[in-house]
Amino acid sequence: MVWYTYRMEGLLTDLIDKNLAAYQRAESLESALVHQKGYVSYFFQDRNPEWLLHLNRYRESFLKLLNETRSLVESDRQREIINRIEAEYIQYVTLKDRVIEHYVSGDREWGERLHAEVRTHFFTVLQYCEEYKNLNTQEIQHIKARSYGQARKLRVVAGTAVLFVLLLGVGLAFVLVKDVLEPLRRLAWEAYPGLGTDGSDEVKALGRSIKGLIEDIDQTHTELEKSREHLLQAEKLVLVGKLAAGMAHSIRNPLTSVKMRLFSLNRTLDLSAHQKEDFQVISEEILHVDNIVQSFLEFSRPPKLRMQEMSPSEVVDLVLRLLAHRLQSYNVAVRVERNNSLPNCKLDPERLKEVLVNIIENACEAMKGGGTITIREEQGAEGALGPAAFIHLADTGPGIPESIRHKVFEPFFTTKEEGSGLGLSIAVRIMEEHGGRLGLKSAEGQGSVFSVILPVDSKQ
Repeated sequence: MVWYTYRMEGLLTDLIDKNLAAYQRAESLESALVHQKGYVSYFFQDRNPEWLLHLNRYRESFLKLLNETRSLVESDRQREIINRIEAEYIQYVTLKDRVIEHYVSGDREWGERLHAEVRTHFFTVLQYCEEYKNLNTQEIQHIKARSYGQARKLRVVAGTAVLFVLLLGVGLAFVLVKDVLEPLRRLAWEAYPGLGTDGSDEVKALGRSIKGLIEDIDQTHTELEKSREHLLQAEKLVLVGKLAAGMAHSIRNPLTSVKMRLFSLNRTLDLSAHQKEDFQVISEEILHVDNIVQSFLEFSRPPKLRMQEMSPSEVVDLVLRLLAHRLQSYNVAVRVERNNSLPNCKLDPERLKEVLVNIIENACEAMKGGGTITIREEQGAEGALGPAAFIHLADTGPGIPESIRHKVFEPFFTTKEEGSGLGLSIAVRIMEEHGGRLGLKSAEGQGSVFSVILPVDSKQ
């Protein structure tokens, strides 16, 4: 269709730029020839030379138009007619000049005789001009007929294209309904029985169903991950429980005997300073082993909580008094930010004290060379817990790298050379037994913040 439009444009261009221009030149030739008629008669009547000047101007105009018309000639027939016009016009002008000479010399009889012959040449030139004009008219009509033919072809092509598009659309609609929409409708029917009878959109319903399935899959995957973590944790707990039960009888009793004998020997023997130092090291290592065994026992067989009503702020003050000398040895300063004491909560002060001591000792060991621990107490709300008491313990240590941050509460995970990796996991379990939780925020190089969160009785 685009090609046909260019073809039609070319035809119209030929019509306007060439044939129409040639037609206009033919009319101009006729007009210039007709204007030359009668000037000799006027000159004969009044002998005014102005008539001859007008005649010469029209002759020049005719010759100029004849040359322009010759430049537009394209066919041999047109060239032949132009040559005839030129030859006949030369004879016409020559005879007319002789007529003028006879009239000027006073030989009127010969002038009138030649004047009649001049008229014959005039009408011959006029006939040739008309023939040339008709020839261009025929060419214009021929181009017009060709443009009409091209237009008919264009309409046929356009109609064929429209018919083809309609047939293609019907075919695609059939394929869409049969191979796409029908399976979608069946899927939607399986997902929502009875769908479509109320005019609802099956595609939208299926989209909602698929979206729900994706969300269910994501949720199931998350639950599976959590279940796997719980299973791994349970396996570890079972293993630790068995190990701790055996260690309670196999290790702890001999350790107690060893500690008693060492204490007795230390009192009865007269030891040198070097020997006393060795005794001190042996006692500390035995105490370290005993603490590890105790941690295993606590982790595998947690004692029952002895709950009582009291403010967590009292436990914080007690812990700071107990750890005063140890904080001084670590060169650690403690700052307490407290507007009012926290409200009373149901808690086991000994177990909460164990949680706070563990966190503070870890912070002291992390801040090598000293630092500051800021304890900020506040009351607020925590999600499903509702009203809660918050104890935030922030240190100025190096922080916990992001790569291991999710592991710090796992059993047996530790970055210390002599640690058991059970301190924070025991603290987490103690907080869960209280109905609260232990939170952590840390950025590498910016310290860590542990948050002890305890539920508060809403009736208070």
